[in-house]
Amino acid sequence: MSARSTSRTAPSAVTVNSVVTSVLTVQTPGRGFTDLTREVEAFLREIAAREGVATAFIRHTSASLTIQENADPTVLRDLTTALSRLAPEDAGWVHDTEGPDDMPAHIKTMLSSVSLQVPVRDGRMLLGTWQAIYLIEHRSRPHRREVVLQFIGAV
Repeated sequence: MSARSTSRTAPSAVTVNSVVTSVLTVQTPGRGFTDLTREVEAFLREIAAREGVATAFIRHTSASLTIQENADPTVLRDLTTALSRLAPEDAGWVHDTEGPDDMPAHIKTMLSSVSLQVPVRDGRMLLGTWQAIYLIEHRSRPHRREVVLQFIGAV
């Protein structure tokens, strides 16, 4: 039997006294990942966030959000390949109103996330060393996407 070691920092009490919301408009280049981490960090700096939670919510059904590795770009390339294998364009989908990538985009959104939450302490997101927040564009052509950013906590 192996010993398991755990540790945690002491909890901090915060009075939630603010809810701040902003809409981020992102122009995507087409299928792939767009790093939004800097934009979320800028939002938190702009509102002088101290402690609470940051939420990102994408207002679309053919694009999504994820937290993923930010060090090796081949991870994002492989994830794009995996999503394409899970929902290929040539699978005989009935819904193709906006083209052959329409229904696969909806499936890929369903398989990923439309909202994310990240804890904030001392004005900074508590992302891991190799984590970043990404918008995933599932359509092949460029799109203008809206991401709602919201901070709930102390400012």
